[in-house]
Amino acid sequence: MSSSECFENPPTLLSSTSSGVGTVQDVGGLKSYVTGSPHSNRAILFVSDVFGYEAPKLRKLADKLAVADQFLVVVPDFFYGDPLDLNNPDRDGWLKAHNMEKGHEDAKQVVAALKSKGLSAIGAAGFCWGGNVVVKLAGSTDIQAAVVLHPGHLTDEDINEVKVHIAILGAERDKIAPQEHIKHLGEILSAKSEFDSFVKIFPGVAHGWTVRYNDEDPFSVNSAEESHLDLTNWFTKYVK
Repeated sequence: MSSSECFENPPTLLSSTSSGVGTVQDVGGLKSYVTGSPHSNRAILFVSDVFGYEAPKLRKLADKLAVADQFLVVVPDFFYGDPLDLNNPDRDGWLKAHNMEKGHEDAKQVVAALKSKGLSAIGAAGFCWGGNVVVKLAGSTDIQAAVVLHPGHLTDEDINEVKVHIAILGAERDKIAPQEHIKHLGEILSAKSEFDSFVKIFPGVAHGWTVRYNDEDPFSVNSAEESHLDLTNWFTKYVK
């Protein structure tokens, strides 16, 4: 996870109250961006990349998913107000302080809080750092489905623990999660008959393309939107 690709194309972070149509609330002890119908019985948890829950394009995607299929979408601040600062030279130290094991424990708290509010069906989507957290979450039946977008390095062991319907969306030009490795993980998943899986490699894009795309580049925008549609379709099918 220490590859420089993790830290490229950072979003412009805005105030937690100035981006998106949702609101910031406490969910499971974490400050969270919440968007969508409060009357829905279906929720989607977003686990961000290292740039955190205030990233405008991440929130835009949350808003889009909430409207598309009437999900309640929750984007927690897994970094407790301390997203990665590119001016901080000690990035390995930051990753150690904000490790995926802690992210997984926090994610379980958020899922439990959503269930306590009557949300009976829950999915989870993770981006880069968050993708690895979501794979850990998918090792239980606490959620119904998972989508992993340009993950960090996932091992065979990580994937062998998966117990729920899962989609992995990878990039052709990704040094952190090379397409050959993503395809290998897909082969492991396809051998499992107890749940559905879907693996797709997007041509011509690099790590982070789904939420760090260039608005001025039509190809980048179209590739991101295609991934967003795949994400929406997966959750529509399996989070009921």
